[in-house]
Amino acid sequence: MTARCSFLVPGDLGTRTGGYAYDRRIVDGLRAARWQVEVQSLGPGYPAPDAAARAMARGVVEGLADDTLVVVDGLAFGVMAELAAAHAQRLRWMALVHHPLSLETGLAPGRQRELFDSERRALASARGVIVTSRATARALAAFEVDAARIAVVEPGTDPAALAQGSGPGELALLCVATVTPRKGHALLVEALAALRDRPWTLHCAGSLTMDPACAAALAGAIDAHGLKGRVLLHGERDEAGLRALYAAADVFVLPSFHEGYGMALAEALAHGLPVISTLAGAIPDTVPAAAGLLVPPGEVDALRAALQRVLEDADLRARLSEGAREARRRLPTWADSAARFAAALTAAGRAASA
Repeated sequence: MTARCSFLVPGDLGTRTGGYAYDRRIVDGLRAARWQVEVQSLGPGYPAPDAAARAMARGVVEGLADDTLVVVDGLAFGVMAELAAAHAQRLRWMALVHHPLSLETGLAPGRQRELFDSERRALASARGVIVTSRATARALAAFEVDAARIAVVEPGTDPAALAQGSGPGELALLCVATVTPRKGHALLVEALAALRDRPWTLHCAGSLTMDPACAAALAGAIDAHGLKGRVLLHGERDEAGLRALYAAADVFVLPSFHEGYGMALAEALAHGLPVISTLAGAIPDTVPAAAGLLVPPGEVDALRAALQRVLEDADLRARLSEGAREARRRLPTWADSAARFAAALTAAGRAASA
């Protein structure tokens, strides 16, 4: 019997973020393993869909045949509590949680509580929950999700050439992340402002349009600190453009306030780059101590001190790079991840029919 599922995503599956990249690669991997996978969009605007998007989602869900195994990206599923409950008896819901919605940076307390409650109720309707890290699995205890219903399927990482670095002169720092408050770009600029006398250039690759206000504030901070020309905002880059940035980088920096896994961090390890990041979410699980310096999230002085150490100490950079090269050997492939995802779907299907 052919294995099949529907895979429901918010917005456009082609969106260039880590979460959407995960979804795309899992869909491709399932199809390569002879699963029949139907991908449908639930509409734009998640996790704050308007009435039209909610109506679109309702139409998609109502059109699914009874007993369909339905994987829903958590960016949408977390705000679909009522719809999920209404169809919980006829559909086999599988929630894919990259990280809980209420852990997004910058939420007002009321909105944070609203998202927490909505996601808790939505997850109660799921037959199983797939998360992308052990840290997220632990976090779901607060949402009353039984650990027995959770499967951890970490993202895969493509084989990558080791970074060659920038050569003599200024060190090239690289940050790959959509410009949103959670990623900590403003904190990074503030930390680097006090190190302007050191030889460095920061390259930032990631969307400047997903949160225009955040991007505008970042550009203003760069100007205010006199770092125009030292901090370069490249916007979205295609795969070839990202490979070129990784290849020419000396250090990878991502001062996130939370990560459900940190695919860009794994990508940095795959290129053998030393990492500066934070202790938030799954980052300590993704980046081993031998490969990076991890500081408390939101602490600019600690971030500045870590940057200064790496900028000034070539031996430290070499040791961290060696740690990254060791870590790259243990990174799962996308084939590994797709196989684990398929196993989680199969196990949930068996449990539902038992």
